[in-house]
Amino acid sequence: MTLMKESRMIKLVTSQTPPTYGVSLFIFIAVGFIGFGSYKYYTQSVDLKYTQIQLNDLTENSNQNILILREKIQAMKDENTGLYSSLEAEQTRNNQFSEQVESMSTVVGQLYKLSKTDRELLQKYSNIYFLNENYTPSQLSEIDATFLLRKTKPETIHSSIKPYLENMLKAATADSMPILVLSAYRSFGTQAALKTGYKVTYGTTAANKFSADQGYSEHQLGSTADFTTPTGGETLNGFDKTDSFKWMTQNAYKYGFILSYPKGNKFYQYEPWHWRFVGVELATKMHQENKNFYDMDQREINDFLVKIFD
Repeated sequence: MTLMKESRMIKLVTSQTPPTYGVSLFIFIAVGFIGFGSYKYYTQSVDLKYTQIQLNDLTENSNQNILILREKIQAMKDENTGLYSSLEAEQTRNNQFSEQVESMSTVVGQLYKLSKTDRELLQKYSNIYFLNENYTPSQLSEIDATFLLRKTKPETIHSSIKPYLENMLKAATADSMPILVLSAYRSFGTQAALKTGYKVTYGTTAANKFSADQGYSEHQLGSTADFTTPTGGETLNGFDKTDSFKWMTQNAYKYGFILSYPKGNKFYQYEPWHWRFVGVELATKMHQENKNFYDMDQREINDFLVKIFD
């Protein structure tokens, strides 16, 4: 009974106590949260401000580094520009030097070729320039018998001219214009004997019109040949009436040959059979400009000596 009364009294007292404890607890917790939040806000603000300071310092350092790098890059560009200019100048000097060396090499090469080329090959003869009795071409070669009128009588020509001669005769044959060599190189003695025979046969005055004295004949150079046709034989008169002669007037220059004594020349009678090698370049110039060898200045002719076998 007593216990039941005490229980009711406690319950009554409890039910009548105001709820101040729960409110206090709530307030305490709320204040704690607010304080903690304020603390976190403060610490984060401090951290943020510190971070901002660090970022500003980093940005300033970065800007300074960028400026330094830009200055270095510009300095490198300036240096490269200077080096490139120096390189260009050096290349220009090298190119000029190379051109000078090449030019000198060309001159030396030409002088060497001239020293190895017989200057007599482009000299005027025919009562103008005398070739002494001791002169012979540097080297003579026999012409292929296929191109000779007299197959059993060997004929020779300057060795460097032989390919030009035989190529010309091959081309004529290919065009159905057969041309044969009647006579080519003649020595000083052979020319003397030939001229003596002509004088005996035709008389001195007549012989002088178509035959050179020894020492004045182009045949002694080994660069000249008298041509005929299979039907014309040893009779040279009338060669200019043949299609073969017409072919030569149109094509011989391509192989370096020119007609020495055309119509109207002041040295010998017209000799359509007598052709001399002067080199492709000079022969081409004469053909294009309709010039005759003996009407040209010797100094102009000499300019072509270095190219006579080109």
